[in-house]
Amino acid sequence: MTQDHTRSASTAEVDALVAELDKAEAYEQKLRQFISDARDQLAAGHTAIALSLLNTALSDIDAATDVVTPSPKKD
Repeated sequence: MTQDHTRSASTAEVDALVAELDKAEAYEQKLRQFISDARDQLAAGHTAIALSLLNTALSDIDAATDVVTPSPKKD
């Protein structure tokens, strides 16, 4: 393997890791927003709305397992 090919492969791997980190950070921010909104609704006495927000967050977590544990790539 040539040095340029090795460097290119390394750069591609770093780029993939950075993209994965960006997705994870966006996902974390989305969940934090759900929690913040639910807390605000609880403080306002709107428990049903807070529960709905938390249920939505749980559904989102269940649907986004590839963010937490990357799924195998399909060829």
